[in-house]
Amino acid sequence: MFQLEWPQVLLLIPLPLLIYYAMPARAVRRQAALRVPALDDFRLGTSARAEIRPRRWRQLLSLLAWLLLVLAASRPQWLGEAVEIPVSGRDLMLAVDLSDSMRTADFLIEGEQVNRLQATKRVASKFIERRRGDRLGLILFGTQAYLQAPLTFDSKTVNRLLRESAIGLAGERTAIGDAIGLAIKRLDLESDNSRVLILMTDGANTAGEVTPIKAAQLAASRGLKIYTIGIGADAQVETTWFGLRRSNPSAQLDEKTLRAIARISGGTYFRARDSEELEKIYGLLDELEPMPRDLQNLRAVNALFAWPLAMALGLVVILLAPQLWRRR
Repeated sequence: MFQLEWPQVLLLIPLPLLIYYAMPARAVRRQAALRVPALDDFRLGTSARAEIRPRRWRQLLSLLAWLLLVLAASRPQWLGEAVEIPVSGRDLMLAVDLSDSMRTADFLIEGEQVNRLQATKRVASKFIERRRGDRLGLILFGTQAYLQAPLTFDSKTVNRLLRESAIGLAGERTAIGDAIGLAIKRLDLESDNSRVLILMTDGANTAGEVTPIKAAQLAASRGLKIYTIGIGADAQVETTWFGLRRSNPSAQLDEKTLRAIARISGGTYFRARDSEELEKIYGLLDELEPMPRDLQNLRAVNALFAWPLAMALGLVVILLAPQLWRRR
């Protein structure tokens, strides 16, 4: 279905005529008259008539260009067919840690050793694909927290932005408190909706201006529920010149603070030591935050203003081309 979003703009169509008749005519200077016995020698020839016709064509082209500009300004749109989608009334924000420690390759996916961020992307991407009806958003944090994707029903875009994220993009340290604070700021705009934050990190709060506990208390007062996920293996065996060496790659993980954040805000803390546990966690999140059953009709909107605008600009170029050519 075709529609104009701003049909009132069409009232500007007679504007050129109003200006033409409202502006005073230019005064004509009086000149001496020439008396002649006959008018035969002063009739318009073919060259004079040829000059009048282009003027009419230029007027018609100018009028057509004006009509196209007004049409483009009225924002023509094409509405697609109504599509039923589930709507939950829930705002769900994902906060992903991009600090330098996420480079640790202690996850195994399909027999391939991958780092923590790669495992997080793979599992979280599947989780995003399953969310139908939630408004999703994405926060990336390291030394600072950044809003990568505002709340939207476009889960494909959120998923793409997550896959394009890279370690070190937000700094090498970890600002958990600032990430929660940014989520509160972005999720508090729609007070009627249920608000959920899923925070994934593999370390402790080492940067930022807000402490995680203070941010969790503020989140609880605003009705924001936080699910925290601690990422990283408990033990890792490495081969060195002196034999096998066992280490704990998650020694810096502050599980105590993550548990406190979840408890204060009414959420749950999860521990992901490998990719299988990480996938189970997102399965549990689907159960804790079930999919909605209410349906809402939405239509895809395609803007069409570019077509009349392009044609109007083309006509302007045609009108100006002869003058520019003569000057050249």
